[in-house]
Amino acid sequence: MALVAAMLALALAAASLVLVLADVATTSTESAAQQLASPPAAPADGKRADAGRALATRNPLYKTGRLTDVDCDPGDLPAGSISAYRRFLTRVTACLNKAWAAQFRKADLPFSKPRLRIITTKVKTPCGLWNAGADGVYCSTDRTMYLMISRAQLRNPFPLGISRLIAHEYGHHVQQTSGIWSYYWAARSGAGKARRLQLSRNSELQAECFSAAFMSTMKGTRLVTDSDWAYTVEWFRKNGAKGWPQNDHGKGPTQAAWMTRGFNRGTPGACNTWAAQARNTL
Repeated sequence: MALVAAMLALALAAASLVLVLADVATTSTESAAQQLASPPAAPADGKRADAGRALATRNPLYKTGRLTDVDCDPGDLPAGSISAYRRFLTRVTACLNKAWAAQFRKADLPFSKPRLRIITTKVKTPCGLWNAGADGVYCSTDRTMYLMISRAQLRNPFPLGISRLIAHEYGHHVQQTSGIWSYYWAARSGAGKARRLQLSRNSELQAECFSAAFMSTMKGTRLVTDSDWAYTVEWFRKNGAKGWPQNDHGKGPTQAAWMTRGFNRGTPGACNTWAAQARNTL
């Protein structure tokens, strides 16, 4: 029964995850599963674009070593309770705040916490309308992570799965706050479809790797057992790409590879997808 619950929870989390990148309220839908907003400014000139690329490929976070272990223990996540979900996810977010704040201090970068909203019905965010079927959104306009908890998730909670999901959304906040997304937007401007998909994969795979680095700080705890983590990675290897009509998140084996890399090394520097060879981000 526990295995069935885990499978269902993972399927829900992966298939309905939506990323919103926005600095203005208007959005345009590029695929059935992903909203992208217009960039905040006109395309950068050559020097500014080069500086933005350096923030992506040589970000100071990459030299900060292993992600700080903050002794995270969010507690239990019993079935049937939205209050329990709020309590659990608030605690995981507090752990993420502590871990990444320490990492930003090591990098001598300014840090700000994202907001968290737990909802049970669709809402309109500053980045646009809520996409049908979406469970998770990070909107950079208000720097808020939105997580919608469905009845199915209430019935079948999988604590590791929902923790991985919120850590992934938090990874996008890290990209936003550290300046990595400055290059993302500059590079997207005027790029063709293939290039935009590649940039999207770089962003998504890095966020997944950041998530895995955070999860590694809880390795061996009741939340992140060896068997549950191995099962989760294998699930993404087989199913991670099935929820996306385009290859904008990476193929299943690629997602699993970056999850494994982040978890085993536990460092932001292990997650530098922007300097990786293209064949490793397909």
